[in-house]
Amino acid sequence: MQYDPIKKILGKTFNKNPFLRIVFYKLLDMLLLRTWHVKKEIRSWARGRNGKTRILDAGSGFGQYSFFLSGINKSWNIDAVDVKEEQIADCKSFFSQVNRNNVSFEITDLTKFSKPDNYDLILSVDVMEHILEDELVFRNFYNSLTNGGMALISTPSDQGGSDVHDHDQESSFIDEHVRDGYNIDGIREKLKRAGFIRTSAAYTYGKPGQLGWRLSMKYPILMLNTSKLFFILLPFYYLLTWWIVLICNWLDTRIKHASGTGLIVKAWK
Repeated sequence: MQYDPIKKILGKTFNKNPFLRIVFYKLLDMLLLRTWHVKKEIRSWARGRNGKTRILDAGSGFGQYSFFLSGINKSWNIDAVDVKEEQIADCKSFFSQVNRNNVSFEITDLTKFSKPDNYDLILSVDVMEHILEDELVFRNFYNSLTNGGMALISTPSDQGGSDVHDHDQESSFIDEHVRDGYNIDGIREKLKRAGFIRTSAAYTYGKPGQLGWRLSMKYPILMLNTSKLFFILLPFYYLLTWWIVLICNWLDTRIKHASGTGLIVKAWK
């Protein structure tokens, strides 16, 4: 199943002007469960934080997290990096138009990116499952953090994080992943080998989150991969399902899960 082509179509559709781009961000905030978990952790980290702060958005994608971070505190400086040239170009244009001048964008490969003792927070959302040399990236994260700095990572778990355990599927729902997901203890060990002194990991996408993800992401993408005509029906589909998705997302962020298809991982230097 190809996920990236659908992302590109959506990106082009909503990149036509700044208003549509912000609407796109709002839709992602509402529908994507990972956003609920990541923003919850960011708000917790930011509580009581004042003064100069440098943040790395490592794998910035559409720029929605950089947009969120840059709006929390105008004195924060965010470096947003991604390997995809077209996404960096789109983000540069949009952030310039909306005067978010505390964010800078750069094309880079995370396996080669390191700025020693530079960042107070490194954010990595749905990135590490795409990178084969993950331990090299973790070492770069460690080297780039200031003492006491934190890396916040959202990634699929090995409990079916790419939907590979569906009875009717032999491969990942998202073909671009180089691994199906991380073992919760395994990723903590990798971070410790990279130098991190303390780590914390928790499952996300428990039973309510998995239902919400199927309704908000999997089924629409399956339909769109069948025919682009489903773009016309998509608003009506979401009118029927959005309230169920919101309830599922809310529940997932408030329950401690014994297992789940996603992980939120924190690591401190």
